[in-house]
Amino acid sequence: MVEYCREMFSRTVGDSCLSGTMNTEKDFHELAKQLNLKFSNIDLLKQALVHRSYLNEHRDFPLDHNERLEFLGDAVLELVVTEYLYLNYPNPEGELTNWRASLVNSNMLSELAREARLEDYLFLSKGESKDKGKARQYILANAFEAVIGAIYLDQGWEASKVFITDNLLSRLEYILEHKLYLDPKSKFQEMAQERLGITPSYQVINETGPDHEKEFEVAALLKDQVIATGKGTSKQEAQVHAAAAALKAKGWD
Repeated sequence: MVEYCREMFSRTVGDSCLSGTMNTEKDFHELAKQLNLKFSNIDLLKQALVHRSYLNEHRDFPLDHNERLEFLGDAVLELVVTEYLYLNYPNPEGELTNWRASLVNSNMLSELAREARLEDYLFLSKGESKDKGKARQYILANAFEAVIGAIYLDQGWEASKVFITDNLLSRLEYILEHKLYLDPKSKFQEMAQERLGITPSYQVINETGPDHEKEFEVAALLKDQVIATGKGTSKQEAQVHAAAAALKAKGWD
């Protein structure tokens, strides 16, 4: 299967892209070393960091963007994590699904990408380079999955499994211990009911901006006491932020 994928990749990006001789200012051999990897075809790792926007400004760039590698890496990542959870935990399907979601979400993957310094190696357009907000988080998460796809094509299943285990699955114990698999609202409700016998409620306390660009401020309450507030572009988002702030305020995070 891996050999077939390599052949298909070769046909997609062309022989010039697979020669490993492309010159860039970024040292991808150094990146591979930092990741504790050794690539036979370093262009696979390079392509994993190419955002679509970069090609709009560099049409002669010899590699394609990373979206196909991301597609592949996403599948490899989900299977490795699912297999690990299935083999190591006898918990019901619903719990395992929540645990898996806590491992493969964009927040976690972008954090891992930053720790691996993938951001320093991204190929981005000038516009995307300036945007450090939520869009960058998704770009980094996608790049991390694309790197997994590159590892799979270059080195196969076992190497991909080792990389995911070392970088991601090693965090599962901490996630379970601190119940990070629960979203802030679920966790705040569980902790409040467990410790105080109270179910939290939420109240919109302020709305600003025009109808097409509203910002909501919501208070998280225990009985009639405001524990914390949060803002968001929707009531649901504001509630999540308020719950996260309430967890910190109560020392339950």
